[in-house]
Amino acid sequence: MTGRVMIIGLGPGPAKWVTPEANTLLAEATDIIGYGPYVARVPPSKAVRHASDNRVEIDRARHALELAADGAQVAVVSGGDPGVFAMAAAVFEAVEVGEESWRELDIVVAPGVTAVLAASARIGAPLGHDFCVISLSDNLKPWSIIEKRLVAAVEGDFVLALYNPASKARPDQIARAFEILRRKAGERVVILAKAVGRPDEEIVYTSLKAVEPADVDMRTLVLIGSSQTRMIAREDKEPWVYSPRRWEA
Repeated sequence: MTGRVMIIGLGPGPAKWVTPEANTLLAEATDIIGYGPYVARVPPSKAVRHASDNRVEIDRARHALELAADGAQVAVVSGGDPGVFAMAAAVFEAVEVGEESWRELDIVVAPGVTAVLAASARIGAPLGHDFCVISLSDNLKPWSIIEKRLVAAVEGDFVLALYNPASKARPDQIARAFEILRRKAGERVVILAKAVGRPDEEIVYTSLKAVEPADVDMRTLVLIGSSQTRMIAREDKEPWVYSPRRWEA
């Protein structure tokens, strides 16, 4: 087959965080498929754009595979990294249960800067030791699994990053998550990294005891430190946050 599916991460927002590989592949695309706001972030080109809603990932993936099977060079775009709670898994899920011929397609995954890396870089080095990433969305998994994973992450004393922490459809889950973490972890450094890299970026430095669920929305990456995570105060400047590489007993 001459068609190709290119699954591309656009990073958290600014053009400077889109990788050279991603830009090269986008320039080769005949078709661009993705969630509407992500498609809108792709620079103008001659490619046909196929924007869709946020909850039709498998339909998007099938569409991309069908176009590629007909010879198109299809860019499937995601924010951040396409393999982190994004379109790469949806494409391979569609391949597994779809047309046998789709397995012969050339499928390329181009990594991107995911939100937890952008947020970490802004505040110092909170991921300097072991960390865990959990999505609070229960669209595709039950809340009981999310709660089990939150407890396990705290018991393992990981730095914890929460993706998809709140939305209009599920505004209360972040409060439930904070309650679980308070019961199991005690006090911890908490960072709310909102719209990192965009003009409306906001970084909130707080703690598990003080954090307000109302301050969290879908643009927020929530970082919760381990028992080892430290904050370095600076006069008239925001603190640095880091997790030491060496574990202190």
